[in-house]
Amino acid sequence: MPKQLQCGQYSFALEGPASTHPVVMGILNVTPDSFSDGGRYQGLEFALSHAEEMIRDGATMIDIGGESTRPGSPSVPVAEELARVLPTLYALRTLDVALSVDTCKPEVMAEALIAGADMINDVNGFRAPGAIEAVRDSDCGLCVMHMQATPQTMQQAPSYTDVVREVIDFLNERVDALVRAGIARERICIDPGFGFGKTVEHNYVLLRRLGRMRDEVGLPVLAGVSRKSMIGAVTGRPVEERVAGSIGGALAAVAHGARIVRVHDVAETVDALKVWQAAHDES
Repeated sequence: MPKQLQCGQYSFALEGPASTHPVVMGILNVTPDSFSDGGRYQGLEFALSHAEEMIRDGATMIDIGGESTRPGSPSVPVAEELARVLPTLYALRTLDVALSVDTCKPEVMAEALIAGADMINDVNGFRAPGAIEAVRDSDCGLCVMHMQATPQTMQQAPSYTDVVREVIDFLNERVDALVRAGIARERICIDPGFGFGKTVEHNYVLLRRLGRMRDEVGLPVLAGVSRKSMIGAVTGRPVEERVAGSIGGALAAVAHGARIVRVHDVAETVDALKVWQAAHDES
């Protein structure tokens, strides 16, 4: 395991005292159709205000998404995604926070890096032609996520013989491809892709095995369960009432080995993590 995760101008400790504090990544969707908050932060003023609020609440990274990846969502043209993401990215550059861009398009990756992105978060695991080349020569962090099929089809009939083994093997293969291209492991984290081609049972098996995933791949784990259907399946709550369940999911992810949690509800998650860490502090 590397000692730190390098994300552009930011570095997050994976060893030592600072490593006891998980990175809280706040979700900033600038799309009209996100499953949870689509359309709420489309305007630049609203997006900036929400980002500033998440930073005040304790987010140390903001993940900007210009294309919905909810089940069944269509892909959007490159120009449209850039028109959503780039103004937001430029507006947030003056804030003291690491900026991630959630995209699977190499053209968007390249433009986002020019605009100052510190991380590229790719739900497609940098499999698109040109994706590795787009990020190779930068110093940005890279999040490699597992997804079975595509957002349009991923939830139609997810099937695995051994979901943990298959996700780990996929992540190892993609990490190896990045390393062979000359990308340092210190720049890479991994994400099992909760809800991306998985049943509820698959999701919770993966959640319980995050530590195994971290150890076998040898890289920090990012976990994003916030407000997802796996939370609704257990709580019976609609998406707008999943705050408490999402906090429970974030705590479980950290307890099982996640280093980064990607969340909508930053203040509540940060407070819950502070209490949880105080209860586990042996010093």
